[in-house]
Amino acid sequence: MAIPKYQQAMLPLLQYASDEEEHAISDAYDYVASVFEVSTQERRELLPSGYEQVFDNRVRWGLFYLKKAGLVDSTRRSFFKITEDGVNALKASPKTIDVKFLKQYPRFVGFLQRKKEDRTEGEAESAKVPDQTPVEVMENAYQELRLNLARELLDKLKVCSPSFFERLVVKLLVEMGYGGSIKDAGQALGKSGDEGIDGIIKEDPLGLGVVYVQAKRWEATVGRPEIQKFVGALHGQRARRGVFITTADFSREATDYASQIEDKVVLINGDMLAQLMIDHGIGVSKVVEYEIKQVDSDFFTEE
Repeated sequence: MAIPKYQQAMLPLLQYASDEEEHAISDAYDYVASVFEVSTQERRELLPSGYEQVFDNRVRWGLFYLKKAGLVDSTRRSFFKITEDGVNALKASPKTIDVKFLKQYPRFVGFLQRKKEDRTEGEAESAKVPDQTPVEVMENAYQELRLNLARELLDKLKVCSPSFFERLVVKLLVEMGYGGSIKDAGQALGKSGDEGIDGIIKEDPLGLGVVYVQAKRWEATVGRPEIQKFVGALHGQRARRGVFITTADFSREATDYASQIEDKVVLINGDMLAQLMIDHGIGVSKVVEYEIKQVDSDFFTEE
């Protein structure tokens, strides 16, 4: 079964606490997962940022809204308990509990009103209760912005000169921790002249190993023959590690071949290249940065 939305988690959360005992939030996660038959694999699914599970995030926000309505209360860190209003809500045997249901409680209406006052007039008029948690909304918006940026970068890469592309690859590899300095990497790349190899770059700043590089600013899909040619060139140098970078993509046969050989050959297509450039600040500049914080419960723990 699919991971439930945060509003779908509200009723099971309240039902779990219906015994009026104190419960650990972690146990509530397990209960909601059992109600919706969420698999272990689904529970491990991460938000785009990778810092939290999607399931945990949704259940946590469902519990947050129940608290804002006064149906549950925090008893101590990571524990909660149903309130009298929560008990009475269950006595009505609701089929579902969602934001619309919670609007009958003054505390929740006050919470929504404060949120509305924080918006501009235009935002307030168009605001709707999203089906995603606030964290999901922000992360999905971030991923969309990042995807558009990657597309713009790839368009730029496809029209740049081969020499500029080579310098860009050097700078990226150095920023990723390879090649030592820009000067060292620049001298190494483009020096080999061997068929199928564009250059050699240090595997680490000390030069304890080397990586052979092929950098191709192509439009056409790179097939298996090109990768075989590159691997053959590696063997000619008695090398076992190489990186093939292209602005295009690799065929299925090419990726299958690279994954089956003993030599370690990493294939970086245009999409991955653009993402690496964003991660390491190559060809992009920071416009704005948002810092998300949460309450430090330990700070408020009295001795």
